[in-house]
Amino acid sequence: MKRLPALLAAVILSFAGTATAADARTPIHFGAIAWESGALTTEILRLIVEKGYGYPTDTLPGSTVSMEVALARNDLQVIAEEWAGRSPAWVKAEQAGQVFSLGDTVKNAEEGWWVPAYVIKGDPKRNLKALAPDLRSVDDLKRYPKVFSDPESPDKGRFLNSPSGWTSETVNSQKLKAYGLDQQYVNFRSGSGAALDAEINSAIRRGQPVLFYYWSPTPLMGRFELVRLEEPPFDPQAWATLTDARNPSPRGSRSLPAKLSIGVSAAFRKQYPELVDTFSKVDLPIDTLNKALAHMSETRQPPGEAALAFLRDNPAVWKAWMPGEVASKIEAGL
Repeated sequence: MKRLPALLAAVILSFAGTATAADARTPIHFGAIAWESGALTTEILRLIVEKGYGYPTDTLPGSTVSMEVALARNDLQVIAEEWAGRSPAWVKAEQAGQVFSLGDTVKNAEEGWWVPAYVIKGDPKRNLKALAPDLRSVDDLKRYPKVFSDPESPDKGRFLNSPSGWTSETVNSQKLKAYGLDQQYVNFRSGSGAALDAEINSAIRRGQPVLFYYWSPTPLMGRFELVRLEEPPFDPQAWATLTDARNPSPRGSRSLPAKLSIGVSAAFRKQYPELVDTFSKVDLPIDTLNKALAHMSETRQPPGEAALAFLRDNPAVWKAWMPGEVASKIEAGL
């Protein structure tokens, strides 16, 4: 009988050790994407991984390029919204078999240079006159730098670029040179995606002209009437000069046709075949996604809460991506 407490203690310690080992499982690291659609998609996937498959997750911050480099090293395992093929870092890692893009997550996504429609055709309801009635293409911008006047350099226009560190910032900077606009327009780099949004929203609400880079899916596209400026047709060779910040002679081209995927490391692809299968089937309808993004933005809803709402409101969308028993676990967890 004296041995019972010792035996019981050993059993308790054994269970405690097992629980500790389970709790200490290495989480799957997701890139902490700054822009809204990427942030929401990240949280949707994390909920699926945690509630459906039982794996712990976390997020690690970084710029687009630094996250792609981390993915190649398996310091990150997942980038939930990867504009695959955009950056030299991604292309190099993909060719080396270090990273893989899964699925076609958002159909009809796009990016480019935009202006509010009232800049071109006015807005009688707001008593706004057309300030650039002949503006159709990036080449036409040469006629209108004063319309988009930079507050700090009034003799030049202002182009709102992506934040530094985004792949699109390099492309846009090279495009300004390629289109012969770098001497007429200030290349204004926003400090963050939120700062870019704030400046665009502020200008549009005040009825001011604004020229900016943007993309879809985003809440902005569903909120305002915008016009995308025409660019030369996509040319792979020209595109290579736009993604290389050191190229002294970039050539104009529309951006690479958008294909949004889930980026994963080679180690993740090998270790989690069931997640790879699910990720490959992810399909977020762009109108549904834009609606969710608009609500998230307008109510200042955290991405995690928005992801919960998305899964609760759209079971027919996500249940098609996975086996029924996994979908049932997720539904119970919501």
